[in-house]
Amino acid sequence: MQTIKKIDAAALRAFTEAAFKAYGFVPEEAAQITDVLMAADLCGVDTHGSQRLEMYRQHINGGFVRIGAKPETVFETPVSAVVDGHAAMGQLVSRYAMQIAIDKAKQSGIGMVSVRNSNHYGIAAYYSSMAASQGLVGISMTNSFPIVVPTYGRTPMMGTNPIAVAIPASPTNFSLDAATSVVAFGKPEVYLKKGLTAPLGWAINSQGVDETDPQIIVECVRQGLGGGMYPLGGSSELFGSHKGYGYAVLVEFFSACLSQGTTSNHTMKNGHAGICHHFAAFNPEIFGDAQAIRSHFSAYLQELRESAKAAGQERIYIHGEKEANAVANANKAASPSCPKRWTKCAAWPRSSGCRLSGRA
Repeated sequence: MQTIKKIDAAALRAFTEAAFKAYGFVPEEAAQITDVLMAADLCGVDTHGSQRLEMYRQHINGGFVRIGAKPETVFETPVSAVVDGHAAMGQLVSRYAMQIAIDKAKQSGIGMVSVRNSNHYGIAAYYSSMAASQGLVGISMTNSFPIVVPTYGRTPMMGTNPIAVAIPASPTNFSLDAATSVVAFGKPEVYLKKGLTAPLGWAINSQGVDETDPQIIVECVRQGLGGGMYPLGGSSELFGSHKGYGYAVLVEFFSACLSQGTTSNHTMKNGHAGICHHFAAFNPEIFGDAQAIRSHFSAYLQELRESAKAAGQERIYIHGEKEANAVANANKAASPSCPKRWTKCAAWPRSSGCRLSGRA
């Protein structure tokens, strides 16, 4: 098992921005991409932060990401739009699309935007939180490369297909960000880097048997050998596998089918990623007094916190609280990391002087 070290947050941000600028992104784009990755690192979601740098390097070098490409609105109504990402970096496409949803929600009460021809967009909650920070309810979801098997299947047909919903509340916004798989694919990747064994029930191998070796899990997915992650609920209907499976299919509909894009089982082929997203925002005012709605919801969340605790438990958390606490602490200190991550980062371009300093 590897020793976890701390990386100074400011140094990590500077390194990441420099790395993306070295690949040809203009400073504003590099800063926007980095902001999404840092949001994940700072809130403790290490599966979608800087540990993704190596994957992005591979996608850029493999031609999946077109540097300089710009997203385009190809269909639009007062409350909806379809955006073609033109293979631009997923974070750039997604910020563009979510802003359209926010603008429509402010003007018409609701905005829904489906996106095709994009790339991996990072942490789903970043985009739903864009809306919540402006007093709107935000929704974000995406498909991905094929990782997740259908219930009772062993061929990956869906991505981890996360769904994120952010709702204004006090003292902390409610922010749910959950994969429709048992865990995100980044989890076995992180376990592999840390030298840990994956829990039983996360994944199935190419032979159709439960797998706990993270290296085999990762290789099965990356090399298309068969096998992959289970849907939320695990391997059978007994614990609700069909529910996670169904949620994942819904994400495919809202992201890939509404945009007439690519479903997960056909992504990452022939130099084309084809990742699809869906974003929505709505103004609570279309249901009445927004402040009264916020107060009512906040009161309910407080009742949840104060409800009776299970044996041995001291606190009930609301979705988003742990992340908010992690951000507050990380901004004062550093971001956790492991040595293998920075060994991988050594492959990033050196032309801009990319060096990571400030290890704690």
